[in-house]
Amino acid sequence: MSRVTLSQWQMLAAVVDHGGFARAAEAVHKSPSTLNHAVHKLEEQLGVQVLEPVGRQVRLTEAGELLLRRARQLIESAASLEDVASRLAAGLEAEVVVAIDQVFPAAALAKALERFSESYPQVRVQLHESVLNGGIEMLYDGRADLVVSGIEAQGFLGEPLVSVRFVAVAHPKHPLHQLGRSLDLRDLSQYRQLVVRDSALRQSTNAGWLKAEQRWTVGHLNTSLDMLKRGLGFAWMPETRIADELESAQLKPLPLVAGSIRDVPVQMIFRDRDRAGPAAHAMAQALKQAVAELCPKDSIHSNGTA
Repeated sequence: MSRVTLSQWQMLAAVVDHGGFARAAEAVHKSPSTLNHAVHKLEEQLGVQVLEPVGRQVRLTEAGELLLRRARQLIESAASLEDVASRLAAGLEAEVVVAIDQVFPAAALAKALERFSESYPQVRVQLHESVLNGGIEMLYDGRADLVVSGIEAQGFLGEPLVSVRFVAVAHPKHPLHQLGRSLDLRDLSQYRQLVVRDSALRQSTNAGWLKAEQRWTVGHLNTSLDMLKRGLGFAWMPETRIADELESAQLKPLPLVAGSIRDVPVQMIFRDRDRAGPAAHAMAQALKQAVAELCPKDSIHSNGTA
């Protein structure tokens, strides 16, 4: 059984963070003598000196630095636990913020939102249709409860959801199709490539750009699709987005010697799974069920259909 209480660690942290007992006392609304007693009691219980005087102030000893560093993890965990409890006590959240990459199958997204609405009609949904790092940036900033992205997020554990197949395409009358032979990167570099702009504000990338001499950058996949059908360029597009255009021959796959098909694994990431409310978990489940029902079986990850 621990002899030192969480409150003692919190008071030690306050003294260190505010540079002394007097300022810490004002910040945590306790008397300086209370803080002083708590810290001295802590030192007595541990048998280790954690603070040493420096003029009129105090600073951590080497042992104190080590112990407080570990204690801060405990303090943070306790705060997280209380936050989870308060969310549970408050019940259902009023709004769920979801960032979903535009490459995610549109039919699956619509099905998921429909199912979610049937169960939680009063919960507002903020849907951000992100591109590349856009959703991950929202995750890092704490602006999204749930993110679906093909980009890895450092410090977060993602759940594999679906693999999206991209196909290099152009209008049947595009000059690249008129060459009548297999194509390589040298051929593509001579013509306009359509690229969708990364929606991230701070760490955007140009993923998929081949350094073509001509490039048009647009803000949405639908804009790129419209330009493709007008013969204004070539692009790699999610197969699910252009299924009708391929079947009706409005678009035609480019005969590349290599790289005409790209498979991008897409994962689902909670900002904080433990703190997420019932509506956020329901949204995640609806997305997984929609993928299982509507996406080709070979594109679904085995642990993404739970």
